[in-house]
Amino acid sequence: MEDGSSAKRYDFPPMDIQKSAVDTLKGAFSILLQDLEALPDDSFDKSFGPATRTIADIVYEVNLVNDHVGMVIRGEEPFAWPDGWIHAPEDFRTKEAVITGFKRSSEKTVATAESFSVDQLEETIQTEQGPTTRYKRCQFMALHVWYHSGQLNFIQTLLGDDGWHWK
Repeated sequence: MEDGSSAKRYDFPPMDIQKSAVDTLKGAFSILLQDLEALPDDSFDKSFGPATRTIADIVYEVNLVNDHVGMVIRGEEPFAWPDGWIHAPEDFRTKEAVITGFKRSSEKTVATAESFSVDQLEETIQTEQGPTTRYKRCQFMALHVWYHSGQLNFIQTLLGDDGWHWK
């Protein structure tokens, strides 16, 4: 090495953050979708106690977060965030409605990430939490989905299913 050390140096090509953002979102969405498809039809509006949220509530919130963040990174004025815990509307409480809504939200989110160049993903944007980049907001959306996927996995075990459903 030029600095005189004996450590081996590895040269890696620069990361394609556009591909990284898209692939990370697609991976997170795929895992959550597989979790949803594995859950029984009658579990989507099941309550496990007065302080718990249903599967429908959790996914409805995921969709709202994706829509809100998507609006911000596209430069649109986002809707006001609702107060308190998010609860799914009555027409979003079946397995079919939840999966259809999640697929629609996921496709729109991926299309948004795909629409930005590397330079646009690296640009600093203003959010309610302060300055960040579009790329970091894409990472946040994926992390948020993975968090809720863990909740769905726990709900699966409460329903007696301890299998892995990810391909």
